[in-house]
Order: sequence, then structure tokens, then C-alpha cells
Amino acid sequence: MVQDAPSWLKVLKPGGFPIEPLPGSALINRQFWRPNLSALDECANDSSTLLVIGKPSVLALELLERFFRCPSLYDAMDDFPAFYAGLSRIALARREQMIARRVDIIWASSSKLKIRWDGFHNDVRLVHNGLDLSAMPVMGQTSTKSTKQIFGYVGTMGAWFDWDWIRALAESRLDDDIRLVGPVFEPPKSALPGNVAMLPACDHELALRSMLQFDVGLIPFKNNALTASVDPIKYYEYRALALPVISTDFGEMHFRSDVPGVFVSRSLADMPSLVEAALRFDRDSIDNRLFASQNSWEARFDAAGPLPAEVRT
Repeated sequence: MVQDAPSWLKVLKPGGFPIEPLPGSALINRQFWRPNLSALDECANDSSTLLVIGKPSVLALELLERFFRCPSLYDAMDDFPAFYAGLSRIALARREQMIARRVDIIWASSSKLKIRWDGFHNDVRLVHNGLDLSAMPVMGQTSTKSTKQIFGYVGTMGAWFDWDWIRALAESRLDDDIRLVGPVFEPPKSALPGNVAMLPACDHELALRSMLQFDVGLIPFKNNALTASVDPIKYYEYRALALPVISTDFGEMHFRSDVPGVFVSRSLADMPSLVEAALRFDRDSIDNRLFASQNSWEARFDAAGPLPAEVRT
């Protein structure tokens, strides 16, 4: 479900053909951007405007050139070139580097991204993902709890999702339920055990409420180029709901194996002992309200450090 934009927010849709990041895409799509560029000229005309780039693109480069007087920030949330191959990957990597060299500040959402961009810029700040506190459900607002233990995952299941790990978990816990909630872009190559329930994608509010039924939150991602720079938001959501978390060893989760209630699986062999430890973990020992407040987006922005002086309020 797409929510209406707040009254103070104006959303522009640049349009164009979905051919980026192929070389030459700007020559074709630039004509579609003209009306929006004119609209931006009216509001982004002085240093009180902060230009924030959320994804590398030719349009982002055009805006940096057009509004070069405005302070700028690149919010590096992913290793974007890793999602492409061939010429597209090379073109996107080049554009991303051009953006990184031109902006005033880079925010990196993971340790690996920070290390990567430290080589291109002298003001790179580690700003992890966080929580939207207003969206979090109230603890206890859930339907009748199952008598079985429920291991749950909420999110997209794509090329990065470790179906072998899920299958091994299901086979080792045949009397329990594994619930996978979300869209499936890359399905498993063979049938899963019968105790794995595939539930459809839903809006964020319903997805968060479904977590209230879990006994353990799962983050079963492969350890590869797509996940090496990932700091999963679902980690913060699980923990804010006082859930113990079992995660595979990837990205920012690699650094959380010593966090109480977080169990990082480095192979299929360690899964049974980690599952038992997670189920024994005392959820009441998690100060979920403190965790939520310390990892809210408000707290993240406060800790990120000052923006360029021109846009301080």
C-alpha cells in the first residue's frame, strides 16, 4: 500500500526510459527531465537547499552540476554496481565515483562502504540504518500465539537469499514453523519442507505486526558481493521488538556476533546450537525501548555530525 505524501513534500517523477545505467542513456532521457529541472530551478536557487543523492544516476550528476552552489550529500546505502554486470556495472561504478568526488559529505550505511569511500573523499561518515519509531507496533498487540516455535523472516527474497540455510533450519526443526513474509524474486530451486510457510508481500505496518508472532527473527543472506555492504533494517526492527536474532555471517551482521541475543551462523554445522541458544535467550533482558530510541532515524541524524554550515537550522 502506497501512502500519500505529506502536505509539505512535493514529489517529482523525472520519467524517461528504463535504460540506465547503459552508456548514452542521458542523451535519450534528458528531454523527459526538462519540466522537473525547471521546477527545481524555482526552489533550489541558493545555499539554503541541501542536495541529497540517494542513488547514483546521470540525473544526479546533472543536478550536482546545475546546483553546484548548493551543499550536497551522497547517502551511500548499497554497493549499487554489484547489482549489475558488464557495461552497465562499469558505467554505474564510474558515475558513482564522479558523484562521490563532487559532493560535500558522504554517509555510508555500513563499515565496508565507509572503507570504500574513504579512498575518494575526506568526509565520509558511518551512518547505520535505523528505525521509524512511529511505525513500530505496540508489544503485546498480536493474535493468539502458536504452540510451536516460530522462526520468521520479513523482507524480499532475491538472489541474496540463502534458501539452503532455510532448508537446513526447517529440516532440523520439523515440529516448528518457519514463516517467510515478502515478495519472492528468486525462488528456491527445489521444494521446501512442509513446515516452511511462504506468506505474501504486505504493507510495512502489517509486516511489522507479523513479527510480533515470531519467537526468533531470521536474516538468512548469502555472504557475497551483494550483501557485503548491507546493514539490514530488519535487524533493528527485530531487536526493537525484543526478538533474538539468528543471522548468517554477512555485511554489518559480521560485527554483531558479540551482541547479546544476536547469533551469527557461519556454517550449516553451527545452526542447531545457535537455534537452541536463541530459544533459551531471555527476551526480557533486551531493553527494546532503549534500543529503539538509540537506533531511531532521529538518533542517527543527530549522531551523523553537522551538515555544511550553509544549511544548518
